[in-house]
Amino acid sequence: MDLLNTLVDKGLRRELPSREEALAVLATSDDELLDVVAAAGKVRRQWFGRRVKLNYLVNLKSGLCPEDCSYCSQRLGATTGILKYSWLKPDEASQAAAAGVAGGAKRVCLVASGRGPTDRDVDRVGKTIEAIKEQNEGVEVCACLGLLSDGQAERLREAGADAYNHNLNTSEGTYGEITTTHTYQDRVDTVQKAHAAGLSACSGLIAGMGESDEDLVDVVYALRELDSDSVPVNFLIPFEGTPLAKEWNLTPQRCLRILAMVRFVCPDVEVRIAGGREVHLRSMQPLALHIANSIFLGDYLTSEGQAGQTDLDMIADAGFEVEGAGTTTLPAHRADALAAAGAEAGAAAGATASGCGSAASAGCGSHAEAGGGCGPCGGHAAPESEAAPEDSPAAESVPGARTDLVAVRRRGAGTEFAPNA
Repeated sequence: MDLLNTLVDKGLRRELPSREEALAVLATSDDELLDVVAAAGKVRRQWFGRRVKLNYLVNLKSGLCPEDCSYCSQRLGATTGILKYSWLKPDEASQAAAAGVAGGAKRVCLVASGRGPTDRDVDRVGKTIEAIKEQNEGVEVCACLGLLSDGQAERLREAGADAYNHNLNTSEGTYGEITTTHTYQDRVDTVQKAHAAGLSACSGLIAGMGESDEDLVDVVYALRELDSDSVPVNFLIPFEGTPLAKEWNLTPQRCLRILAMVRFVCPDVEVRIAGGREVHLRSMQPLALHIANSIFLGDYLTSEGQAGQTDLDMIADAGFEVEGAGTTTLPAHRADALAAAGAEAGAAAGATASGCGSAASAGCGSHAEAGGGCGPCGGHAAPESEAAPEDSPAAESVPGARTDLVAVRRRGAGTEFAPNA
């Protein structure tokens, strides 16, 4: 197929496909699906081999968010029955992180609901980062706290953060239909603040919210322009009690096409299968590993994920290997650029340091979805008793779309029960 040969050649050269080519990937037929996966797999293997990076979420503060993001289980006014609690103490967060690291996670993603952190919150998260790194040698820490104010990214980096996550989620043209309490540009500004501070930028999208193919291509092109090192691809789990509760628009085949399009547009970045993979990819999750090189281990913020051991078995059975702590995830050209940016940011901070506490020295989704850190990576799931009816309009309009919801998370961080990592 000429289209796929062209896309592979461009991916191996890190050349941006045309919008028409990206749209054509989303329009391929089911008969062509395995060819699409195989082509994206060639690009994935060029830059990441057969390695799979494991990431682990720790929900530092759950629920009670003032933002109105339509997809989020923690949004203002949501009636979703999720766990609600204030900040975990540093030792509690470190203990939660240790479960993921023991399961093979290389990166711990610290997430907090809300519009954005206060300076006191940044100090609190800084202590948590220090505790985690002290007890888990070599682990990466990504913070996801919402919209950042000036100087906060630098302070997080100084505390030892390696990365910062803030998802764009959808296209600029449709963003106002999803959220009204902040803007698309607010999110772009926060990703740029993280970059400027020398943090690795993690920013992705949510598919399945009723967007068009053009919207999906728009947001992925915007992510490439922002030069995100990591692009988490979330698949919406319509949470009863949110405005998008009936949006069941995804099939496994659609999810694979979306992942392939992301890989072709962003060939040399960490493409992460995030929230909703178990619900929407289902038994085709192993095929997705041929496209993406990163997943979350175990549970998500407010919903249950696949058991950690099942994830590890799936990776091994598909012929992949878990990426070790001593391996650099990004290709050399991206890793070198990130290191240079970090050194430059550290030098600039040292040259302008004052007594305000916002300067940084050396230091790097996970994925914010409600103006702040709430709801990243598939924090959208409802109790089984709240399942959407099989005869819902959305279910009828998309044959093969799943309409039964999964359980709210009741274990791990913020509970007395062990996680499933």
